[in-house]
Amino acid sequence: MNAPQTPADTAPGTAAPSHGAPHEVPVLDLSTARLADGSRNPEFIERLRRAAHEVGFFQIVGYGADPQVPQHLLDTVAEFFRRPEEEREALTNLNSPAFRGYTSLGKEITRGRPDSREQIDYGPERPALDVAPEDNAYWKLQGPNQWPAEYPQLEETAMAWAERMSGVAHELLSHLAVAIGLPEDQFTEAFERTPAWMAKLIHYVGGLKEAGSQGVGSHADYGFITLLLQDQIGGLEVQPHGSSEWLPVEPIPGALVVNLGEMLEVATDGYLMATIHRVQAPPEGVDRYAVPFFYSPRLDATIEKVQLPPEYAADARGVSDDPENPMLATYGENVLKGWLRAHPGVAAKQHPELVSGS
Repeated sequence: MNAPQTPADTAPGTAAPSHGAPHEVPVLDLSTARLADGSRNPEFIERLRRAAHEVGFFQIVGYGADPQVPQHLLDTVAEFFRRPEEEREALTNLNSPAFRGYTSLGKEITRGRPDSREQIDYGPERPALDVAPEDNAYWKLQGPNQWPAEYPQLEETAMAWAERMSGVAHELLSHLAVAIGLPEDQFTEAFERTPAWMAKLIHYVGGLKEAGSQGVGSHADYGFITLLLQDQIGGLEVQPHGSSEWLPVEPIPGALVVNLGEMLEVATDGYLMATIHRVQAPPEGVDRYAVPFFYSPRLDATIEKVQLPPEYAADARGVSDDPENPMLATYGENVLKGWLRAHPGVAAKQHPELVSGS
């Protein structure tokens, strides 16, 4: 639950920004990040630092999108998943070395268990490399997307959203850097030329027996920043740092849910943590739609630990030590291990040489 709303702090029809506490998911208004003279608003920057350090999850409103744009995207995604199954299966990611395209219901695995969702994965539209260097297998993740020829609105709407989210994430990352005492362009170089952002168009379905209540199992994200647009059904839950409880992230129409990824945890030695989160499957017969955008650097970007100011370095928690999911400093290596684990069917067909025990 968020802090009490203050109508004077927000535009009509939107949620009021909340200051939050370690066991709340704060709401921040990105339109207040700068003052009238263009300088950064110290109050916003401090609230951002606290939300990022203490919780690792927050929501943002006021990010510049026309109120109709987010709902149009969700409606377009919903329409695609209502189309004939054969249209979706024609885009199967089993045919994509880059793990792009359609994942059918229950075929993505998290924590060893099927997720109760189907989805389209997409990223920057680039040609696949003819030959990927043997010692840098992550270059196999570069490649073309798969889109339905019968429903061109999906590609048009999804790619336009990704471009918009790239701009929002770039701005937010610069504010985050300043909030922890770093230059605003601290992470810019890692995103130059060929950033490897990713996005998903997701349809959650209840009632999948082998998934049980798992919409998607508990996990952290691989990159820098995730911006999630969710519908009003709910189901997203976050586990704050150092807590065993799960907090629901209540849907706010048009808002973006923000969480931080493993690359920021590596860079800040755990001052900013990649927060664990999960999604509960909706009730049987109820559809839930969501569009996460993962702001991620070049595949070959290696993220080194930065020098934080002493007052923040003293509160750095170190990088998570999970032997089943070690964090790797090169983004491509970090995300490749995740793809191989989550999509065993694609891994076995497209990358048998990379599968453990092959």
